[in-house]
Amino acid sequence: MIYITGDTHGDFERVYDLVYSVGSAIDDVMIILGDAGVNYYGEPEDRELKEHLSVLPITLLCIHGNHEMRPESIGTYEEKSWRGGIVYFEADFPNILFAKDGEIYDLEGHNCIAIGGAYSVDKYLRMLSGSICWWPDEQPSDDIKQYVEARLEAEGWKIDVVLSHTCPYRCIPRHTFLPGITQSTVDNSTEEWLDYIESRLTYNHWFCGHFHTDETVDRIRFMYDDIIDL
Repeated sequence: MIYITGDTHGDFERVYDLVYSVGSAIDDVMIILGDAGVNYYGEPEDRELKEHLSVLPITLLCIHGNHEMRPESIGTYEEKSWRGGIVYFEADFPNILFAKDGEIYDLEGHNCIAIGGAYSVDKYLRMLSGSICWWPDEQPSDDIKQYVEARLEAEGWKIDVVLSHTCPYRCIPRHTFLPGITQSTVDNSTEEWLDYIESRLTYNHWFCGHFHTDETVDRIRFMYDDIIDL
């Protein structure tokens, strides 16, 4: 089975509940649509959570969010082939996988492309704080964008499922905006790029997180607390 849920930010209670209620197996997959929270503090602070997750009878596939380090910048991560694409993993925690942006995975016969990253609207608060982390590579780089577009070009701009952290600009659920944030200071370049991607793409389903809401806007399914079966 393939399950999907939204940002966990280190709180996996709903994942634990699902795993033990359905009796999952390690071949089952739980997709976290960014901000999983397992690479937030760095070693050794993140290790305790990873140890708890490593005994779960399920494989976690995490899309890169904006409130976490990129696994490719962490020395303990390696690459391997998994379900037709490349993922990042740590040998000590083989069931915790991070998708590589632009990779396409075969999930129960569905071709699913991963597109992670977003802008942190609380960026400046995080930069000023000594205890809250921020990373300058939170958004996809030009190289990542080119790689995503090249992969989609090779697929004839047709894909079954998009798994992203944020959403196309036109679908942003503005009612979820945090109070006190001046929107003119927010960098929407990733969402604007996803607008371009969506305008060219033929797809069946698009799932994203980031906005902490469970709703559908046009053809984009936003996920937070909900868990659904792909």
